[in-house]
Amino acid sequence: MHVFIVYAHPDDNSFTHCVLEAFIRGIKESGHTYEISDLYKMNFRTDMSIAEYKRESSQDMALAVAEDVKYEHEKMDRADIIVFIYPLWWSDCPAKLKGWFDRVYTYGYAYSDGHFESKIKIKKGLVVCSAGHTLEHLKEIGIEEGIRKIMLLDRLQNVGINDTELIILGGTANRDKSVYEHNLERAYKLGKELFLKD
Repeated sequence: MHVFIVYAHPDDNSFTHCVLEAFIRGIKESGHTYEISDLYKMNFRTDMSIAEYKRESSQDMALAVAEDVKYEHEKMDRADIIVFIYPLWWSDCPAKLKGWFDRVYTYGYAYSDGHFESKIKIKKGLVVCSAGHTLEHLKEIGIEEGIRKIMLLDRLQNVGINDTELIILGGTANRDKSVYEHNLERAYKLGKELFLKD
């Protein structure tokens, strides 16, 4: 089985990068394959060009899909599961990842006006985000539910990725070593056990 990881964090020394490494270690030990779009290292362009806007707003459907976007489509086409790993910043994903959705979820690939279905064939999506606040606090103030609706319902299920899961690795703000270790062990197990339910 093949995993496509979309990763968004600018700092290789971050806790989120440690989460990525632990997750990949689990995938490797399970014997599955993976590839990554590290959006910051790729310097992925997140702002739509005027041509992209005109295409996506149905003003000119003859305009071509950008080559870097086609490359992301190819990665999705190869994947059995897509995984998003990122930090929770101001109640959402980093702007770099939001821009990935804006540009990669193109008309005719991820969505349409109802005449044909999404071309995305991935059936399973996993969202793993690190957070300073605890999961309990994020639930209490409604942020967890917001992430669930935006990431799982809108950005995954609405394009045909129906088997979805959200994991928040929270509580890192207090810099408690045991919290870090617990969250990294969870990330490792997520990677190792990714396909056990299938």
